Amino acid sequence: YSEIDLRGPTALVFGAEGKGLRPGVVKKCDQRVRIPMMGHIESLNLSASVAIVLFEALRQRREAGGVTEKPT
Repeated sequence: YSEIDLRGPTALVFGAEGKGLRPGVVKKCDQRVRIPMMGHIESLNLSASVAIVLFEALRQRREAGGVTEKPT
């Protein structure tokens, strides 16, 4: 997830915890992101996945100078 450029306009689509996205939805996506996990964990809670990816987008945008204020 950290190799994907999230600095510009981006639409994020998240799939279900176990099944992921339907094939028709995947075909419409430009890129696919996977969050690395360790141990025997097979999937993350959807809200945890969203939080991880949004945090990474904010980090990238802040480094690029696109976000000037710190979140509260």
